[in-house]
Amino acid sequence: MPDFKIERRCTGLVCGIDEAGRGPLAGPVVAAAVVLDPRRFPKSLRGGLDDSKVLSIEEREACYGALRQCAAGGTAHIGVGAASVSEIDRINILRAALLAMARAVAVLGVRPDVALVDGNIAPPVECAVKTVVDGDALRIMRGLATRYPVYGWSTNVGYGTPEHGEAIRRFGVTRHHRRSFAPIRLAIAGDAELPLFAEPESPAAHPF
Repeated sequence: MPDFKIERRCTGLVCGIDEAGRGPLAGPVVAAAVVLDPRRFPKSLRGGLDDSKVLSIEEREACYGALRQCAAGGTAHIGVGAASVSEIDRINILRAALLAMARAVAVLGVRPDVALVDGNIAPPVECAVKTVVDGDALRIMRGLATRYPVYGWSTNVGYGTPEHGEAIRRFGVTRHHRRSFAPIRLAIAGDAELPLFAEPESPAAHPF
């Protein structure tokens, strides 16, 4: 359950930053930066923000809705940033995750004095940073799953599951697969006949 102990040891406006999507074989890496008012923290969020991975899809959606209501009411600020697959392949996944974090802070709408970052490496943001070890891209991958149903992204969200691997062997890779990641690179290098998945029409409607 969130207790704001770390935030209370900081001076000024504090935002929390985290990313989702560093491990999957496909899709962008996404980060969120959030500023919450501890004095007006909604009861519906208590107990639901420790780790989204332990929540069901419905519970995550409920938390997301509650946060959006806070933002609409002026008691929270939310920024979301992403780094594309091409950026991941060009600069590596770690740097891409840090870039996504910086982009999230840039669109917060307020300038924080301190950023609390889940992890041990500080992103390039224009404020003080405190990294917190052991301190989510899911929505995007579920959207992509409707266009690429054979890969099972609605459930594996891009991670290298047996189902995902078998689909790569049968149907090839898409423009959303991370070619710099070893399983994808090896799949392409090891099979000269590996097909390129036929892209759905109108890919420009999907920025990632």
